[in-house]
Amino acid sequence: QVQLVESGGGLVQAGGSLRLSCAASGHTFSSYAMGWFRQAPEKEREFVAAISRSGGNTYYPDSVKGRFTISRDNAKNTVYLQMNSLKPEDTAVYYCGAAAASSGVVVTTREYDYWGQGTQVTVSS
Repeated sequence: QVQLVESGGGLVQAGGSLRLSCAASGHTFSSYAMGWFRQAPEKEREFVAAISRSGGNTYYPDSVKGRFTISRDNAKNTVYLQMNSLKPEDTAVYYCGAAAASSGVVVTTREYDYWGQGTQVTVSS
């Protein structure tokens, strides 16, 4: 069992930055590929970023590539999402997930075994 707790969300103006954190407990953090997803009202959960167990591989969709950076600190059991040049369309609840069954990056929701409770990010225009 893995417990995930996100933090760092908030209200920011367009063009601003936020850094989200996701703290994990309950199991060996380095055994899990990690990812960030987001969900806006009345929309499907959307992939944002993924990182492999070691942190050596990352992957982003075109919508955030060059603006968002995922990283992890296995010694601190934490994964981060640095978000720069934020846009109003980035407004959503952001969730981190943990996937046990992959040594690479994981980009689909169905492959994730555990989820956090989410943190709200609101970008004003």
